[in-house]
Amino acid sequence: MQLVVARIGRAHGIKGEVTVEVRTDEPEQRLAPGAVLATDPASTGPLTIETGRVHSGRLLLRFEGVRDRTAAEALRNTLLIAEIDPAELPEEEDEYYDHQLMDLDVVTKDGLEVGRITEISHLPSQDLFIVERPDGSEVMIPFVEAIVTEIDLEEQRAVIDPPPGLIDDQAEIASARDADEVDDEGTDADGDADTDTDGDRP
Repeated sequence: MQLVVARIGRAHGIKGEVTVEVRTDEPEQRLAPGAVLATDPASTGPLTIETGRVHSGRLLLRFEGVRDRTAAEALRNTLLIAEIDPAELPEEEDEYYDHQLMDLDVVTKDGLEVGRITEISHLPSQDLFIVERPDGSEVMIPFVEAIVTEIDLEEQRAVIDPPPGLIDDQAEIASARDADEVDDEGTDADGDADTDTDGDRP
């Protein structure tokens, strides 16, 4: 199985180094010197990592045969792809590879369907699930223990306990719109909105 592990950014310096946007939880393994990676577009690879170092919080790589800034800049936006065994599991019990999480159904702890994971975004501060909702919209779920309470690979689902506003923003907007419509029609004797919960008005 092939997985995208990084995207090449801008050239750094004049000796062929490039910055990379890491897209793996195991850069020390996937992006180590000597690693041979396929690329997208395929015409730029395969690339063999010669050196790697961290500079100002960013990972810098240099590839064999890339010796100057011009050659490094030509690799910009190239995706780096690693070949892994689909049965391979991360070393830590609570870690997962992206391919294990893709397409999982996302539900709340109360059983409310939220959507399906379509992408994992690896940010410097945290990872995010990009979840496609049944109506086609997307919501971003931080992959942190306080929110993602369970990953059940057998049932192919991720259970979340979202804080207010994380997934119900559309519902809040709809509720606000309904309230505005009621205000236009008047209030009852107590000053409360004259709402009709079953949707039928006398």
